[in-house]
Amino acid sequence: MTNQAVLQLLGLAARARKVVSGEELVIKEIRHGNAKIVLLASDASANTSKKLTDKCKYYNVELHVLGNRYDLGHATGKEARVALAITDSGFAKKMSSLLNEK
Repeated sequence: MTNQAVLQLLGLAARARKVVSGEELVIKEIRHGNAKIVLLASDASANTSKKLTDKCKYYNVELHVLGNRYDLGHATGKEARVALAITDSGFAKKMSSLLNEK
């Protein structure tokens, strides 16, 4: 149930234009300090997974692995997406509480 709630919240954030998608754009947002929370698809490549994990650790950004690339893409109204960054602290706080209550 929480996964569904997170994906619905992700859809709201996407409609509010508070979501950045795509590996390179997410890394750019992490570097600039705009990414509050990063979501990674479970079927991301090992290289992408390692790169985003390392960036999030270095810049102290919360990272969660959630669903597959099609789940993340569908939630944001796009095609398949491997990496997403939430740039709004309100959405990030709610999403973090939903993801950490498991």
